[in-house]
Amino acid sequence: MTAPEIAATVDAPAPEIAVVIPSRDRPLRLRWLLNALEEQSLAPGRFEVIVCHDSRAPETEELLQTHPLAVRGVLRHRALDPRTRSAGFKRNLGWRTARAPLIAFTDDDCRPPSDWVERALAAAGRHPGGIVQGTTRPDPDEIEIALRAPHARTQAIDPPSPWAQTCNIVYPRELLERLGGFDEAIESGEDTDVALRGIAAGASFCAAPEVVNYHSVHVSGLPAVLRTLPRWEFIPWLVKRHPELRGECAAGVFWRDTHGWMLLALAGVALTRARPAGALLAVPWALRAAPAYGSGPRGRLRAFLELPGRAVVDLAELAVLARGSVRHRSLVL
Repeated sequence: MTAPEIAATVDAPAPEIAVVIPSRDRPLRLRWLLNALEEQSLAPGRFEVIVCHDSRAPETEELLQTHPLAVRGVLRHRALDPRTRSAGFKRNLGWRTARAPLIAFTDDDCRPPSDWVERALAAAGRHPGGIVQGTTRPDPDEIEIALRAPHARTQAIDPPSPWAQTCNIVYPRELLERLGGFDEAIESGEDTDVALRGIAAGASFCAAPEVVNYHSVHVSGLPAVLRTLPRWEFIPWLVKRHPELRGECAAGVFWRDTHGWMLLALAGVALTRARPAGALLAVPWALRAAPAYGSGPRGRLRAFLELPGRAVVDLAELAVLARGSVRHRSLVL
């Protein structure tokens, strides 16, 4: 047992809310998150922080043992063997380790404002027994990156989102216990799945737009983006398990609306030999997929030059979803 864990076993009143964070090999992002939690307006004794990680490099473990929150006994952590662990596994371990009756989930690439935990606790108090989702926005310090970098990824969520993302959401511990927690066998969609199971079990799903969290902006090259896509193979499984999600898919089939337009574009390409005008069928996809870099000639040229990369991503996602559709016998593209 590490020193922070020993400190946490001292007999003391249970905190009112726990912040649970799964992490893997993001020590700098995790440090920024922990620093933001150290600056929360809610008194430290009223909340706890639980981090579960399976990081390969030693920096994460060193951070979690020496951070001021750990020294004060607010932060506890569980270190797992450095192997592939689902986020659901780490979140389950986190909330089961927590002492508080309310569990606020976020991710290791988020950085909340100083009133986040206090507002989350107040919102949960107004909706006892309910699942409470807050607002997520790109980190203001990184928003320019999101607007200008190719393949930038972040989160912008207005609650209540049907996908119930865990970057900013609060659950009663009692509900998680009844549901058995997150499904640990899937690599994506486990957050949506547990929320929909909770709603089916009678829990309310409530929006708390004043509970704001900030999500980082990730910039990756095209090969790195493609390496992240196989996890979406579980989306057809998720829609099969929760048919109400088909209403969130374009035409009830397409997970992203650009996927449908891409299939039309492919049909146009196939027709070009016989009918050159078939190439026009690619125009709707190009208009929808092109990034917005302004209306000037330079911005339009840059958007045009990025279309091949966006096409590769859409085609790769379609391939992953087609494989998942066959595997799970549920058509989602």
